[in-house]
Amino acid sequence: MYVVCIQPDKTKQDYLATVDVDPKSPTYSQVIHRTFTGSPGDELHHSGWNVCSSCHDDPSLKRDLLILPALNSAKVFAVDVGSDPRKPKMHKVIDGSEMRSFNCSYPHTTHCLATGEIMISTMGDKDENGKGDFVLIDSKTLKMTGTWTKGNKTANFGYDFWYQPYHDVMFSTEWGAPKRFKSGFHAEDLSDKTLYGTSLNIYKWSTRELQQVIDLGPEGCAPLEIRFLHDPKSAQGFVGCAVNANVYRFYKTSDGTWKADKVIDVPAKKVSKDGVESEINGLLGDIIISLDDKYLYCSCWMHGDVRQYDISDPEHPKLTGRVQLGGVIASDPDIKVLEDKELKERPEQVTVKGKTLQGACQMLQLSLDGKRLFVSSSLYSPWDTQFYPKMVKEGGWMVKLDVDTVNGGMKLDPDFLVHFGEEPDGPALPHEMRYPGGDCTSDIWLASD
Repeated sequence: MYVVCIQPDKTKQDYLATVDVDPKSPTYSQVIHRTFTGSPGDELHHSGWNVCSSCHDDPSLKRDLLILPALNSAKVFAVDVGSDPRKPKMHKVIDGSEMRSFNCSYPHTTHCLATGEIMISTMGDKDENGKGDFVLIDSKTLKMTGTWTKGNKTANFGYDFWYQPYHDVMFSTEWGAPKRFKSGFHAEDLSDKTLYGTSLNIYKWSTRELQQVIDLGPEGCAPLEIRFLHDPKSAQGFVGCAVNANVYRFYKTSDGTWKADKVIDVPAKKVSKDGVESEINGLLGDIIISLDDKYLYCSCWMHGDVRQYDISDPEHPKLTGRVQLGGVIASDPDIKVLEDKELKERPEQVTVKGKTLQGACQMLQLSLDGKRLFVSSSLYSPWDTQFYPKMVKEGGWMVKLDVDTVNGGMKLDPDFLVHFGEEPDGPALPHEMRYPGGDCTSDIWLASD
């Protein structure tokens, strides 16, 4: 498995770690290779592939490059994972000046297109003000060719995106203005429409035009990860809204427009510290849907729990599993819990293979058979430093949950831990994880009647 690792020390290089997840291997649950970016302070974040899995019938196309855009530098790294999958090597670096020349910065999500292009969503303009846009890269030449959006309308903010050709639609989500969120989380920013987004942006896929905007309001502040159901004919999916830890279901209506309803609401915890009362929201970081569209998983980075929901009835998700993995209450003994609507006992820190896990659960990746859910701990290094300084100092981690795919439920595997505290360049922060060849979040399938 390939794991993006960020160096909190911005004088050092980020890297792609190759992690052995084969339980029969002598190097099981170890980092077996590191592919460094070659430059400091990039802030790698998410990744994607150079070509689609649906191009398998074209022998000239190979899924052999992992595309790694960097938030801070706006560089795009193309990593060769085809020549030696266990020891990837840097293939090409697209300088950040190319992206900024198209008035874009802070690249986030990468998807391959059936046209033979690579598309990357961006969150900022060249000056790091909020702007939702998309850059295109030719997958053969790896040259950045321009932006995808046409028409007069552009989204106020950007983040993730998912397209669904069968319904001629693409959805994109919103975080906020990079020049502000890169300095950390500031609660006073949430009500400022110039700093944080609350909308789903809906494009007509064939014409590349923004056609509809759904404002989710304060409850939907910072809608981040978005997933259609994997069934390519399905006209519905889910989006995780970070700040208030809510999940909305979006769906197509009879008149061809789209709507969104809140279907999961993780309650805040009432706490006090130093005599001051407040509420701690979950901060929902990631969501993922199993390939059979049966389960949705999400992580609450502030509360520190991974949650499994049965979405067989998408309008009424049912909580079927929950595992505690850290969180702010567990990490701070001075916080007193006044009201917790879900837990009877105070959450505690978790120890795996003799190591106490600092921080909390953040990114998720699920095996294709749905039985192994991998979890990593880093959200974004400035926010990691703000909320979990011990994790930054001691290093992040990656653990595995074993999933009951029949009845629902999850349990922590006590024998799997990748701890990034003793890496060659010092403690690192693991974020997104990818399976070689594709996984539950990398592929969008086509369908015909």
